Amino acid sequence: MDFGNPQELHHVLATVWFLIIGLFMVFYVVLDGFDLGVGVLSLFVGERRRKVMMASLGSIWDANETWLVVIGGTLFGAFPLAYGTVLHGLYIPIILMLLGFMLRGVSFEFHELSGRKAFWGAMFGLGSLLATIAQGFALGGLLNGVKVVNGVYVGSVWEWLSPFSVIVVLGVVAGYAMLGSTYLIIKTKDDIQAGCYQRGQLLAWIMLAVGAVVTVWTPLQFPQIFARWLTTPNIYFFAVLPALALLSFVMLLRALKRQAEVAPFVWTMLIFLFSFAGLAATWYPYIVPGSLTIDQAASDSGTLVFMLIGIGMLIPVMITYNVYQYIVFRGKIDPDAEHAY
Repeated sequence: MDFGNPQELHHVLATVWFLIIGLFMVFYVVLDGFDLGVGVLSLFVGERRRKVMMASLGSIWDANETWLVVIGGTLFGAFPLAYGTVLHGLYIPIILMLLGFMLRGVSFEFHELSGRKAFWGAMFGLGSLLATIAQGFALGGLLNGVKVVNGVYVGSVWEWLSPFSVIVVLGVVAGYAMLGSTYLIIKTKDDIQAGCYQRGQLLAWIMLAVGAVVTVWTPLQFPQIFARWLTTPNIYFFAVLPALALLSFVMLLRALKRQAEVAPFVWTMLIFLFSFAGLAATWYPYIVPGSLTIDQAASDSGTLVFMLIGIGMLIPVMITYNVYQYIVFRGKIDPDAEHAY
């Protein structure tokens, strides 16, 4: 590879940033995914269990959402055309997501001090559900195809709403709830933990069903993807990631049946990791599926190099802080203790 060639250098830098933002997406989905999943699950329990669920998030929920800010900032700097295009096509779900975060944050703080704990607990759950549904519609709308002509979005304001995106929403809700269940298995005990083991098996099967539908629907909707998947030697590469995801699903069910504590969360995390890797590999070099490639959407090489220097200093600090807070606040939540958050 000739790095003296400006076009090749730009392509390499754009690919590096494509991988970095993908890694940030995995961090966000896993960390804030279980966070939102716990909120969704809190809608279906009584006040005693909801209090314990919220207490398990008290020290970490706001830090988890930091990764979403990082994604937005790096996407704006590294791929400004994609950032503007995606926002144009997904204004409604993104606004709904932000409203869900606001409702969630306010209700989380009010729940501790208010005498109307049941009301604010329900608002916390509804805010979590709204943010999760909005993210599902945003992902479904993106995968369904954002209509772009000459770098300008030409679709309608409701382009993100389709039968395909509804299926994706179901998968995102089930996936986040699955992450939330496996996180609560680690943090709780007795009846709360037992309920998470039972609920987790149902959620795992829903995740598998949605994954199967999306896997079949995508190549039928995009013939070029069908051709890419089934041509040799691509078929051997693309078969690996679904196989690893399926293996992780089998191991997840096994861990839930054996009532392991940490393993279910690890296997669920791996399912998300392999699924995202499959999506990225399927659409590369497109950053907006079917519309914009990474080369078309990326900033100039100088900007990408400058951002690499900055992100190289920032990310180790963020990862170290995240690891440290989970070490400090590790252990079980006592359901009978008084909690503050």
